[in-house]
Amino acid sequence: MSQALADIQSRISAAEARAGRAPGSVTLVAVSKTQPWEHIAPVLDAGQKVFGENRVQEAMERWGARREGLELRLIGPLQTNKAREAVAFFDVIETVDREKLARVLADEIQRAGKAPRLYVQVNTGQEPQKAGVAPGEADAFIAACRGTYGLTVEGLMCIPPFDADPAPHFAALRAIAVRNGVEKLSMGMSDDFEIAIAEGATSVRVGSALFGVRGPGR
Repeated sequence: MSQALADIQSRISAAEARAGRAPGSVTLVAVSKTQPWEHIAPVLDAGQKVFGENRVQEAMERWGARREGLELRLIGPLQTNKAREAVAFFDVIETVDREKLARVLADEIQRAGKAPRLYVQVNTGQEPQKAGVAPGEADAFIAACRGTYGLTVEGLMCIPPFDADPAPHFAALRAIAVRNGVEKLSMGMSDDFEIAIAEGATSVRVGSALFGVRGPGR
């Protein structure tokens, strides 16, 4: 696993160089969801500090006693009844995708007196089975998050359709970010993170290429 981490980091560095990006401008998010601890531990021991989880409860059980010094990101859909726990536990929530959730997050942030960094998830492929705001509604939703709910939107996230060329989806997300003054882009997974870096990703979410295939998703 530690060798796999070194390989991924090397590929990220090479992709940054090819794209004319500054070294270290792309953050590797190790997608630890569904992985057994014996796969995660060597990556953690090798120096990886940023991890992505799909479920609030699973993340709290896995990382609660190991939280210090790490950045934990929620990259799976967030139910409103888990918003309080998510606000308290995660450094970044990448899946803000509807007004009800934005309203609840605003309330919980106010109550807790602390705010995770927030990303709006955009369903660039407009796939009915996936979470995310539709591309045509993204501008209005970002404006509502900022204006109506007083949230700071740090970034955007997308998951392109599995069987599609990801580059146009990444470019579309970048265009939404540019016109809305959003600085961060979470895009690219095991199969396409180098393409995402070429299209402007500031973080990439890598699971199976790092830990091996286990459970649903990539």
